[in-house]
Amino acid sequence: MENAIKDIFEQKDIMRIAANRYGINPDELTYIGGFQNFVYEYQRSGGMYILRITPGIHRTAEQVRAELDWIMYLTRNGISASGPILPTNGNLTEAIETVEMCFTAVCFDKANGNRIGYPECLNDNATYEELGRITGKMHALAKRYDNQDATVRRHDWNLNYYLQNIDILPPSHHRVRETYYSIIDTLQELPKDREVYGLIHGDMGFGNFHVSDQGKITLFDFDEAQYSWFVEDIAIQLYYLVYVYGGEEGRDNREEQALRFMDHFMKGYSRENTLEQYWLEQIPVFLKLRELIVYIGAYRNFDGDETFSSSDNEWFKDWISESRERLEHNEPIVNVW
Repeated sequence: MENAIKDIFEQKDIMRIAANRYGINPDELTYIGGFQNFVYEYQRSGGMYILRITPGIHRTAEQVRAELDWIMYLTRNGISASGPILPTNGNLTEAIETVEMCFTAVCFDKANGNRIGYPECLNDNATYEELGRITGKMHALAKRYDNQDATVRRHDWNLNYYLQNIDILPPSHHRVRETYYSIIDTLQELPKDREVYGLIHGDMGFGNFHVSDQGKITLFDFDEAQYSWFVEDIAIQLYYLVYVYGGEEGRDNREEQALRFMDHFMKGYSRENTLEQYWLEQIPVFLKLRELIVYIGAYRNFDGDETFSSSDNEWFKDWISESRERLEHNEPIVNVW
């Protein structure tokens, strides 16, 4: 399906159409990637900006507008985030129709600061605390967020693309599927009151925020924003910090990293929001949920090839093997609770 979308995108010259709609010279766009979207960077009047083009099969125009409404609500209330640009024509989004599907284009300010990569992020206690603060503030704001237009609403957690497409995994993964159903059953029993459940970022790994020289965090890439338990936003960040440790020798490192992250993160989080200990004790099931989502995504990229023969990334192959074993045994990547 992804190749078909790319073919349509290129054949219909969607990038140039979107650029023209926003008055951007297409030749000045630099492709910077994107997993579900086509994402470009460009410069104008000394500032840096992002053009993102979303296939309708991934997000409807209404879902994109719901994402933008959420971002603008957060920025109006003190969250530093890469926000959408209102063009001179007054339209936040531009719809580009083809016979096969609709694409939705949006321009954003580029986030200030720089990414923190590995291994630097594994020893950055100050950033962990600031991550806690901005996450806590976002969750506190989510409790008051009320989008009145039911037609422009983000999806709930169970409608995540990968959870909806567990059959991406080969038939041999019957034990992983058993864990999938166990996780879903556990989560469906959890309370969903406004104090613990609301709109979250949904993908706050270290690749989706920048840090300034002064240590200020600016969030971006809200494409996975969804209604879920606030604790999922915490578990996602923790997962992406500890999953880099592999093998038996990595177990102790994961536990030490998790404890240190949570200690500093919760110092910042508790300044902005309150989350009862009960919810922190649910982190293991949300770690399993994130691992399952990432695992299914890996198979999607390799068209179900269980050997991953086209990859020369040995770290990735080791991770996929360990991840499968954990999922088959219904075990979180780390459990310090």
